[in-house]
Amino acid sequence: MLTGSCLCSGVKYQIDGELPAITNCHCSLCRKMSGSAFASGAAIAAASFRFTAGQELLKEWQSSPGNHRVFCGRCGTPLIKRKDKDPSTLRFRPGSLDSDPGVKISKHIHVSSKAPWVEIGDGLPQAG
Repeated sequence: MLTGSCLCSGVKYQIDGELPAITNCHCSLCRKMSGSAFASGAAIAAASFRFTAGQELLKEWQSSPGNHRVFCGRCGTPLIKRKDKDPSTLRFRPGSLDSDPGVKISKHIHVSSKAPWVEIGDGLPQAG
C-alpha cells in the first residue's frame, strides 16, 4: 500500500498494490500543469486508488474534451488525471507520494515538444 497527500496535507489518498513504471511527460500541457520541465506520471487501476481525507477540497478541470485533471483546490497540487474513454485507469502524479513507490522512471514521452532549455541525458528511452 502506498500513501500520499497534497502540499497542504488537506487531501490524502491511498493506493493498494504497487505502481507500474513511471514516465516523464514533456508535452506542453504537462509542463504547464507541473510548472516545470516535465510531469512524472504512472497509469494505475482506478479501483486501486482512493481518497482518504479532504475530498471536499478536490477540484477538477477538463483540460481537453474527456480529460479531467483533479487537484487540491487549496494548494493546487495535481493528483490524478482521468479520461472519460477509459474510466478503469487513472494517470497518477507520483510526486505527491509520501511513501517510496519502489519503482524508478522508465522513459520520457512527448520529447518532440520538450522545453527548449532541457537536455535529457539520463540514457532512458525517449518517445514522441
